Amino acid sequence: MPNSMTAFARQEQVHDWGTLTLELRSVNHRYLDVSLRLPEEFRQFETGVREKIAAQLSRGKVDVNLRFVRAESSNGEISIDRELVEQIARASREIDHILYNPDAVSSLDVLRWPGVMVTPELEPEELKKALFALLDETLSDLQQGRAREGEKLATLIAQRCDGIAEVVEKVRTRLPEVMQSWREKLLARIEEAGVEADENRIEQELVLLAQKTDVDEELDRLMAHVSEVQRVLKADKPIGRRLDFLMQELNREANTLGSKSIDTETTRASVDLKVFIEQMREQIQNIE
Repeated sequence: MPNSMTAFARQEQVHDWGTLTLELRSVNHRYLDVSLRLPEEFRQFETGVREKIAAQLSRGKVDVNLRFVRAESSNGEISIDRELVEQIARASREIDHILYNPDAVSSLDVLRWPGVMVTPELEPEELKKALFALLDETLSDLQQGRAREGEKLATLIAQRCDGIAEVVEKVRTRLPEVMQSWREKLLARIEEAGVEADENRIEQELVLLAQKTDVDEELDRLMAHVSEVQRVLKADKPIGRRLDFLMQELNREANTLGSKSIDTETTRASVDLKVFIEQMREQIQNIE
């Protein structure tokens, strides 16, 4: 069954050192285009993230958004850079000697100084393990969503294939009737002209007309392409490009059928075929 390129997945993991939230959003695109938004702590893993996504998805524009919220210290301890605090204190005393009426500097003022509050270092391997476990889980959800949407698209396309088959059968059934109608029109014109009908000449004209308007080959090719679409829909691999090519072939045969038409019903059938084909083409744009 085909996979859609449109889906969304979101997963969250809570660890002692913080919370990770990963969102994956994919839409249709001619190729695979991955756009990443990673926090600073996780940018070193960008290449690995791209490779993992590329291993599972072949087409689509995929937006990857990772959010990271550090956990607050569980024991309530505050770590400070003591050396930096001492440097700030020495600088403050020197400034006090220069100023005529210096303001007192509180400990809270010092804590607000950049770098005074020490953030615990996070272990890269632990971050990597957590990130890729979360990515696997979210990708799995995304793939399931794409599969569900793909199943719906396959149903719609199969319905259009059935519609094309019905139109082709109607045209094929009417071919003898169309030729008989033209024979009657030709005889009526000859009678109106008041000339003697030459049966041999009439048969020759009808044979030439039948050759020029013969659409059996086009009808056969239309059904062959429909059968191929139905077969491809069952394939367990990316099929979007193959289906797009088949739509071009179907459209070509529908156009030829219209150009050979010698009655309004066949012309209408050609238009109906192109409507079905265009509807399928719109759905196929979302198939991987």
